[in-house]
Amino acid sequence: MTIKLLNLNSNQSELRERFDCLTKLPWISASETPDDQPFLLFDHNHLAIADVDWPKIKPVSVDFLSNAASHRRLHGGGAGQAVAKAIGLNKNRSLRVLDATAGLGRDSFVMASLGAQVLMYERHPVVFQLLNDGLMRFKANRSEELADLSLRLEQGIFFDSSEAEAFAPQVIYLDPMFPSREKSAKVKKDMALFHDLVGIDADADKLLEPAIALAEFRVVVKRPKQAPYLAGKVPTTSLVGKSSRFDLYTKKSIVS
Repeated sequence: MTIKLLNLNSNQSELRERFDCLTKLPWISASETPDDQPFLLFDHNHLAIADVDWPKIKPVSVDFLSNAASHRRLHGGGAGQAVAKAIGLNKNRSLRVLDATAGLGRDSFVMASLGAQVLMYERHPVVFQLLNDGLMRFKANRSEELADLSLRLEQGIFFDSSEAEAFAPQVIYLDPMFPSREKSAKVKKDMALFHDLVGIDADADKLLEPAIALAEFRVVVKRPKQAPYLAGKVPTTSLVGKSSRFDLYTKKSIVS
């Protein structure tokens, strides 16, 4: 895989350093012009992925300091949110959670904002770089309000078994990509670009058994509401919402 990164129009030293680091990766090449395939660029100091309709369609980046992230942190429903209940944060706010399919980190951010210690893994190389860029900027933020939260959100380099074992996750969260069966479903343009970039996790079934073996309390799998169970394995219980559900594979009760 090779992807282009648009050359900078800025001489800002920090941004130039980030640009130079990225172009040292063998699968990223600097370019003066956009491609007819998705490409990377720095958009308002954020590393972002864009497609051929840029700048008409806003590029996708990870921004834990955005208004949307702040609104969900402050007014998203707290431990009463479906993902929080599925993880068990309504019972214990300080769980160690391994998000093995972190994507853009949105669910991880919610978990960490509620008190969990979260380790994020993302194997797609482009999404990994977007996540790393967003986390780096978040941790550089000097807000006292967010200081503790930034310490609870970390990113692993790869899904390394020794690193995961050392983290000793109490809960493992899986949200693999799944092909939509509803062709008419309205998908936000930024997420449509993300889906096109990542594709589907064809080997997602292989994630479940290792996750169950490693988690102390439970494994939580997020699925479309009508999707089959991951690996065909019936969960202990499911929390079903309007369009999605959370399948819980419980090993033992969560303790506070």
